[in-house]
Amino acid sequence: MGERDIRIGDAEREQALRLLGEHLGEGRLDVDEYGDRSARVTAARTRGDLLALFGDLPAPHPRFTQVSPLPSAEPAVRRGSGLDPRFAAALVPAVGILCVVLFFVVRSPFIFLLVPAVALLVGRMGNRR
Repeated sequence: MGERDIRIGDAEREQALRLLGEHLGEGRLDVDEYGDRSARVTAARTRGDLLALFGDLPAPHPRFTQVSPLPSAEPAVRRGSGLDPRFAAALVPAVGILCVVLFFVVRSPFIFLLVPAVALLVGRMGNRR
């Protein structure tokens, strides 16, 4: 995709309308041309659409900010968690099984509170960056 194919927003349209007003004030455009180009500005979708309206006019022309590349589609590597994601995913079910075994040994239902506690800890450690 080229620079001219990048979609624009309201801020770019407003800038283009303001610049067309300057050209109207300088006498480079008559009222009919200004009206026609203004209508085309409001319908513009890409940078190229706007630039085409200024092709026969001297400066000022619309200026666009630099576009930053889109973030990678790959998930970000989490730093600082200290837990391998595969280990973290297996830890909570393993604690659940351990709690069942411990329940028969200790005979206290409070042992099952370990499962959500470990799940919360693993979740918190996974959110660190």
